[in-house]
Amino acid sequence: MDTRISRAGVAALAGLALLTGCSGGEGRKAAVAATSAPAAGGSAASQIEQQFEKVVGTVLPAVVEIDTDQGEGSGVVFDDKGAIVTNAHVVAGARKIEVTTASGGSPLRAELVGTFVADDLAVVRVSGGELPRPAAFGDSGGLKVGQMVLAMGNPLGLSSSVTNGIVSALGRTVSTKQEGAFPGSTVAGAIQTSAPINPGNSGGALVNLNGEVIGIPTAAASDPQMGGAAVGIGFAIPSNTVKSIAPQLIRSGKVGASGRAALGVTVRTVVDRDSGRQTAVGVVDVTKGGAADKAGIRPGSLILSVNGTATPNQTVLSEVLATLKPGDAAKVEIEQPDGTRKTTDVTLGQLPG
Repeated sequence: MDTRISRAGVAALAGLALLTGCSGGEGRKAAVAATSAPAAGGSAASQIEQQFEKVVGTVLPAVVEIDTDQGEGSGVVFDDKGAIVTNAHVVAGARKIEVTTASGGSPLRAELVGTFVADDLAVVRVSGGELPRPAAFGDSGGLKVGQMVLAMGNPLGLSSSVTNGIVSALGRTVSTKQEGAFPGSTVAGAIQTSAPINPGNSGGALVNLNGEVIGIPTAAASDPQMGGAAVGIGFAIPSNTVKSIAPQLIRSGKVGASGRAALGVTVRTVVDRDSGRQTAVGVVDVTKGGAADKAGIRPGSLILSVNGTATPNQTVLSEVLATLKPGDAAKVEIEQPDGTRKTTDVTLGQLPG
């Protein structure tokens, strides 16, 4: 499936609906009430507190505020040449991008280097002014559920904010909906965390206690029954994905090796006229020489399932493909234009950037 596919709609995850992301709206700020912090008790608590302070002192300077004419978010200094990694939805449609460092001062003008919407990643570059030392990006492949983490960013316009929690789950496949110029994304292998993720945290840093960035916060969950945020359920793009995608964007402004599986089709969601129910994914166009083309899938066909998982809409299809890799063999059930059904073996291609 190529990048022309729209992933509109909100995907359900264990009864929860993902928000469009955690970037803040234009001019959104929060009032701060003064509170007194309880004193840490016991040597173990003191040691953890000291480690938190050390990690914050090391990483927070590399977490910047990103303001655009569309809203606000966060970013992380990636290299010593002015490159900053953030979420694609933070800068989508932006005509003006400004970066403010944790130390304050005048905003620095930045330009968009490139985006990879599928993983909700983007790189911007500051050409003038001095940025802090780049953050260290760790190995997200070594994460364990239960690890303590800190989320750093600029939620609700509160610059240089830090929250803490744990790694709640690994390997989530999560989808965000279309918002403005951003078509939505399906992130594979996402990190679920209990560290509070709020509007403005998008593009910031999820950090382990070794002072390494192990994820980029991208979305929080909401409870559709309650009509509000689901407390303590946030998601971050794994650092290993960032370390693969960001250097490609820096080199050429695009991604040549996405590592994401693709069918090589342009599709639309098919809705039953009588019931209004989403029933299948219709193939609008097929990329010549792509995976679907080689397998004999033609425009006008309906994709009913992939590897036994029903695909009633584009979001579900994206989520199924996000769990697979280029070169994997997939069994795709289709309904042909004449109404006959068949299951065909497809060797998946690579999602272009």
